[in-house]
Amino acid sequence: MKILVLTGAGISAESGVPTFRDASGLWEGHRFEEVATPEAFVSNPALVHDFYNQRRRSLQSPSIQPNAAHLALAKLEREHDDDFLLVTQNIDNLHQRAGSQNLIAMHGELLKVRCLDTDERFDWTGDLDVSTPHPKRSAAFGRLRPHVVWFGEMPLGLEQIEAAASQADLFLSIGTSAVVYPAAAIVQWTRPNCRRVEINLEATPSSGAFDQSIRGKATVEVPAFLATLG
Repeated sequence: MKILVLTGAGISAESGVPTFRDASGLWEGHRFEEVATPEAFVSNPALVHDFYNQRRRSLQSPSIQPNAAHLALAKLEREHDDDFLLVTQNIDNLHQRAGSQNLIAMHGELLKVRCLDTDERFDWTGDLDVSTPHPKRSAAFGRLRPHVVWFGEMPLGLEQIEAAASQADLFLSIGTSAVVYPAAAIVQWTRPNCRRVEINLEATPSSGAFDQSIRGKATVEVPAFLATLG
């Protein structure tokens, strides 16, 4: 059985990772146009860096740990004897820390930075600002940006994700609101005989496209559902 899994903010919220967007649509007090677009980075890089520096520090708090849902998915991958791909919309590293290997972080990774000139990626745990020297070119300053996909940019790994969807026997969507495209369209990319299961606290705009919708916390419902797969 070929398995494709998509996870969203709901799975990490139970580990204490705050979601970007609050009920008013603001991202920690900012409009997304101010902190999550290429244009914002050009016009006010200091503000954008500060926004992601705060989130990077928060992610590295000892209190932020993979939860039962992250661990159950990593266990499934280890024990599964067919194709398995985990796609996450989250920019945290909780799936990786739980042990997931075959993973696409389609919206980037908070603990990485990217060179504006070469697109080269570097692991990064500290703060970043316009005076930060390049890891390989010490005379170059301000040439790094968060390795995060912003509005107006193309998510990562779409060809591989679409190929996996076209072959999947099971598509499992966990903790995602299904309002951000193209992630919300992945269920539509699956083949007709694919079993589609949604696990979320509440119904989403895509719920009607699933064969089964399970309502509840990911930490409870994901391990329970995966246990039924044998």
